[in-house]
Amino acid sequence: MEFELKILGSASATPFLDRHHTAQVLTVSGTQYLIDCGEGTQRRLMEHKIRHQRIRTVFISHLHGDHFFGLFGLLGTMHLNGRTEPLQLFGPPGLDEVLTMQFRHSYTQLSFELEFTAVDTTQHQQIFEDKNLTVHTLPMRHRIPCCGYLFREKPKRRPLIKEKLPPTLTPVQLNALTLGEDILDESGQLLLANAAVTAEPRHSRSYAFCSDTLYTESLADLVRGVDLLYHEATFLNDMRERAATTHHSTARQAGLLARRAQVQRLLIGHFSSRYPDLQPLLAEAKEVFEWTELAVEGLSVSV
Repeated sequence: MEFELKILGSASATPFLDRHHTAQVLTVSGTQYLIDCGEGTQRRLMEHKIRHQRIRTVFISHLHGDHFFGLFGLLGTMHLNGRTEPLQLFGPPGLDEVLTMQFRHSYTQLSFELEFTAVDTTQHQQIFEDKNLTVHTLPMRHRIPCCGYLFREKPKRRPLIKEKLPPTLTPVQLNALTLGEDILDESGQLLLANAAVTAEPRHSRSYAFCSDTLYTESLADLVRGVDLLYHEATFLNDMRERAATTHHSTARQAGLLARRAQVQRLLIGHFSSRYPDLQPLLAEAKEVFEWTELAVEGLSVSV
C-alpha cells in the first residue's frame, strides 16, 4: 500500500532560484494530505501532476508567510474548478480570520465547505483520524505559535494462515481473527487462539514533519522510531547563534535530533538562501546521522 512523501518546496523565508517555499504532499493509499502551503504551491502541484481536487486535508504549521501564503490562491482555484467536496483545514488560531478577510474583500464565496480546526500548538495531541492514519501535533519552539505533525498509519490486520484455519469458521469469526482476537465459545472458553492461525501484521508506517523550531531535545521522545523524519535545517552549525536568534535549527542539530530519536531516515529542508550549494548542509547532518537526505524540490520518498 502506498505511503509516499513528495517535496514541493525547500526554501526558507526568501526563495532562491529553483527553491520554493515549504509545501509537501503525503499520499497514503490514494488519499493525499497537503502539509504547509507556501507561495506558489498550486503551481508546484501542477508541475508534478498532483490533482489539487484530490487533496482532502491541509495541515498548516504556522502563520509565517513562507508556510501559508499559497493557501488562499489554492482555495480560490479549487472554487473556480467547481469543487464540491468539503476540505478539512488544520492550523494555528487566526488562520481562519486571515482567510475570512481575504474572502470578504475579494467577494469570494467558496463552492465547497471549508472545515477549519484551530490546533493548540503547545500540546502533543491527536487532532485527526481517517481510515488510513492518525495525526498528532508536535509542539515547535518558534517565534510565533507553531507545530509540526506526526502521521501514523493505522495498525494493519493480521493475515490469516489459510492452511491452518478450521473449515467451520464463520465470516464473523474470520474477521475477528484478523483483528487479533481469539475465538471463544458461548461460555467464554478458548476455542481457537489467534496466534495459532494468523501471522504478524505488516509494519505500520510513520512520518514526522518538524517545521520551524529551535533545537529541542524533548522532541525526540515524541517522534522516537519513526520511519521518516523531516526537520528544518536553515543554517550550518557555524551560524548556530543566528539560528537561535531566529528560532531555527542547524543541519547538525537536525542530525542530532534524528540520532537521539532513533529514526530510520532523516530529511532536512527549509534552507537559507545564503547557501547556493546545499552539499555542506547535507555533509554536516550526515556527520552525526548517516541516513540523511536533502528534501529538495521534486523528491519523492516511499516508506
